[in-house]
Amino acid sequence: MTESAGTVDRRGHLLTLEGGEGVGKSTNLACIEALLRAHGLDVCVTREPGGTPIGEAIRGLLLAEGPTAPSAMAELLLIFAARAQHIQDVIEPALAAGRWVLCDRFTDATYAYQGFARGLSLDAIATLELLVQGQVRPSFSVLLDLPPSVGLERASQRAALDRFEVEGEQFFNRVREGYLSRTTLEPDRWLVVDASQSLKQVQDQLIEGLTPWMQAHVDQ
Repeated sequence: MTESAGTVDRRGHLLTLEGGEGVGKSTNLACIEALLRAHGLDVCVTREPGGTPIGEAIRGLLLAEGPTAPSAMAELLLIFAARAQHIQDVIEPALAAGRWVLCDRFTDATYAYQGFARGLSLDAIATLELLVQGQVRPSFSVLLDLPPSVGLERASQRAALDRFEVEGEQFFNRVREGYLSRTTLEPDRWLVVDASQSLKQVQDQLIEGLTPWMQAHVDQ
């Protein structure tokens, strides 16, 4: 926070929504956005991978099924390439302008999917995180937690599955393990919500968990 010519400039906050497949991220992202806006906050909603033209093109490469799927390491580097552009073009300008950024997945997903599930080095991910992100980190994160067997059943009801969604239950057990591991490293940053509940129960828990934190940080 800095003062200039009698005014106070406040940096915004980065909030992230995380979870495996079929947890209901899209619906609950809208709930969180509505909560933030109801408190008068200027909100930038975005997603990863994606958020910029380059990021969305990379997203297409990452999600498309086919015989030329990227290797695990190429996948990791593509994700961070998209993230670098995303931070430069969208996230950092919004935060610097005092806006609150609400992002559908961020680097915790990389640790869960590429680290725990793909088996890539967590130290390598941490190195890329520092290189690409600098000091940009989420202020608060929500994990929609759901047993993979339930999430995959929900995902299977969609018209088409992407390259990640066709992975087996064992893969998503590791993803879930990765996410839960992340919550133990920074417990104060996380709100873990049982996504197997009804939509109303999930959203009531989101509002109950987010509201005190948000109100405490509105003027920071």
